[in-house]
Amino acid sequence: MTELLTKETFLKKVFNYEENKEWKFEGDKPCIIDFYADWCGPCKMVAPILEELSDEYKGKVDIYKVDTEAEQELAAAFGIRSIPSMLFVPSDNQPQMSQGALPKHQLEEVMKDVLKVEK
Repeated sequence: MTELLTKETFLKKVFNYEENKEWKFEGDKPCIIDFYADWCGPCKMVAPILEELSDEYKGKVDIYKVDTEAEQELAAAFGIRSIPSMLFVPSDNQPQMSQGALPKHQLEEVMKDVLKVEK
């Protein structure tokens, strides 16, 4: 299951940008954060793919969603200008941002190359 993050849970589970200037990942496994909005067509296309991936990679990758309408401060903190935008966060490296709806095979490639995770 993908998990919806608020600013409060984001600060605990991903990155506390209020306390840290430099990137410091708070999670225990790599994650993908999907910045989306309910009215966004491409976001709706990506949602079921992310649900599938969260099942297929259960225990290896956390998949989170951030509603940019409800969490405008969080979206602004990451400079989200277009949606969907996805933040790929490896455990021990800098995160990478991707914009647009990616097909499943591309998401799996990014998981392997950036997050260093395989099924």
